[in-house]
Amino acid sequence: MMRERERRRGLAPEKDVGRDILQGGFEPCLLALLRLSVGRDPGTDLTSGWFPRALARTGHLVRAAELAYTISDELKQGTELVELVKAAAGAGDLGGAQALAESIPLRQLRDQALVALVPRWARAGERARAVALAERIRYPHNRGWAWALLAKAAADSGDIDETLRFAARADDEVSSCAVDGTEQVLALLVEVAVATGDHDRAAALADRVEDITRSRNPAGWSKPRSLAVVLAREALGGDLDRLDALLQPPPGPAVGAGGTVCGWALGEAGDQDMVLEGDLDETAAGPFSTGSPLGAWDMACVLDAVAETAGQDVALALADRAETLLETGDGRDHDILLRSVTLLLARHGQVERAMSLTDRLDPVLSVARQADIVGELARSGDTGGAVALAHAITDRRARARALIEVVRELARRGDPGRAGALAHAINDRWAQGEALLAVARELARHGDPGRAETLTRSIAHRGTRARALAALVELSEPSRACRLAAQVVVLGGWDPVLPVLERIVPRSVAVVVDQMMS
Repeated sequence: MMRERERRRGLAPEKDVGRDILQGGFEPCLLALLRLSVGRDPGTDLTSGWFPRALARTGHLVRAAELAYTISDELKQGTELVELVKAAAGAGDLGGAQALAESIPLRQLRDQALVALVPRWARAGERARAVALAERIRYPHNRGWAWALLAKAAADSGDIDETLRFAARADDEVSSCAVDGTEQVLALLVEVAVATGDHDRAAALADRVEDITRSRNPAGWSKPRSLAVVLAREALGGDLDRLDALLQPPPGPAVGAGGTVCGWALGEAGDQDMVLEGDLDETAAGPFSTGSPLGAWDMACVLDAVAETAGQDVALALADRAETLLETGDGRDHDILLRSVTLLLARHGQVERAMSLTDRLDPVLSVARQADIVGELARSGDTGGAVALAHAITDRRARARALIEVVRELARRGDPGRAGALAHAINDRWAQGEALLAVARELARHGDPGRAETLTRSIAHRGTRARALAALVELSEPSRACRLAAQVVVLGGWDPVLPVLERIVPRSVAVVVDQMMS
């Protein structure tokens, strides 16, 4: 979609339009350019989405709230106000965020906003205020979530006594009555239990997550659930018992966790050299059934959660189970799981096996998946093999997309020379520009803004060059950033540059709103 949109906008002018604007970083000139550019797009919605949230992030929370309160639909209005509370809190304005949260008319949405503020106050060192806020939350499922978030914040700070107290309160809240969202609260409490070293408690909580998931949707899940996160955590620790039980026919009772649950943060895997429980080959060949509670979508969630951190043994064991599910399942969400398993295999060096799985797809999806595999191979460190595999893709666009992924990885790994050479070898002009954008960004990130800016001038399409310059704005010192921002406005209008202008010219968002409201 981006390719077609930027190709329609045409090529960048041969003369570098806007290059001499703001040589000294003259802010009023930039704001004038924004005003002129904004006048061309009067239909943009200011009441929801990026605009009001940017206002909230840049110190204009009252103005943002005024815009949101013009929304006539009460539910949509409340939802937008919750997002403004989160934006202001993320920018450090906790007092303003709380005042706005307390003004939200719909009580359920007011609860959601207050829940979002509870851990923010705790992490800001105002734990007493966070506790008082949690006590004021009305609905049980929201109270449970708030106390669980407080427990997590206390665990992260190392306060074990408070962690246990808050976790017990969260458990009491969700145990006192059956409410939607209980499994999410319990899944977070698994993380808290692991952080305190109570692995037996973590396993018991995981059992309860499974029981709730099964009872609420005994025929299978319709969307990713908290249990998928629990399964991923156990798999990273070498425990596949619960996963295997869920892949079996469902007549028996739910099987509990058998073994130690590793740390909650999926980016922090346990000892990957440990021996997995059970005979993986024998288990993988077990009697999987189309009636298993675990569907293709849910298995894909498990694979995606462990893809970056799983060791080779765990990854291949999960891939075996995924392939079996693909062969024996009911066909729903087949392509979603196929994508996840091919990427997992590619990341772990099983390229031939991953490529063979793409043969199960129609030709259009097959070549797209091959490009994904190239990207994963590059990210695993085999950039040479990724280049060779990319050139073997017969579809022109898929090949270009694959080469873009390799260029990005080479640039990220600190090899801009090789990345630039590979980018310039791409025949498709738009794809070449997209690859050069990645090289320019990494050059600027590593302290060579002049070379990065020069490289952007070789990008052919106007829209792509504007995005490349916008990426440099965020990585440049103020005077250069303002000059580059003006060039972006001239090339691509205000839209690609406003997000980065929040940092260098925070007033710009308010200027746009004022212009469009006048």
